[in-house]
Amino acid sequence: MEKSFWLEKWQKNEIGFHNREAHPLLVEHFARLDLERGDRLFLPLCGKTLDIGWLLERGYSVAGAELSEMAVIQLFEQLEMEPQVDIIGDLKRYRAPDIDIFVGDIFHLTDEVLGPVAAVYDRAALVALPLEMRSRYAQHLVQVTGSAPQLLITFEYDQEEMPGPPFCVSDGEVAQHYAKAYTLNLLQTVAVEGGLKGKCPAEEKVWLLESK
Repeated sequence: MEKSFWLEKWQKNEIGFHNREAHPLLVEHFARLDLERGDRLFLPLCGKTLDIGWLLERGYSVAGAELSEMAVIQLFEQLEMEPQVDIIGDLKRYRAPDIDIFVGDIFHLTDEVLGPVAAVYDRAALVALPLEMRSRYAQHLVQVTGSAPQLLITFEYDQEEMPGPPFCVSDGEVAQHYAKAYTLNLLQTVAVEGGLKGKCPAEEKVWLLESK
């Protein structure tokens, strides 16, 4: 899947994947990460998610990575923050108190540039990537975050009924990507109301990945 696919989605405002409130599964299960106020979370492929505002309001620090600069500009407008912008290698960094968002290809993000994080919240990254990219992404995420614990959200449905994204990521695939680095805990499975994009039945799953 080309970068131009997602950039065009943002350009055309075709962002049905953008929730208009904090994700209910984050709200319900966030405490399982056992974090302290001030701890820093990494949100890969974060877009302009309202989950960031929810985390900031509760006293956490946020780092994110996002391909679309338009999404990041809209994020800071939404947060009513004036970011400082600088260039770090192949990435742009938008920053304000308690928030750093890196704009560009997430595979260009290094652990040195990202800095330490206490946890990862992956709501829309793994499921946004096609099969051939997911293994590379998962390995990269583990490396740049130092195997920080994760709250991961996936979808499971008949991929033949809908091409994605979001893509179907089975329980077995989650294990394939993460079982070496983490103990995997499936916290909840919920049916997607009305089906995924109204097209096919689907389940949304939330996982707690605890560092081994």
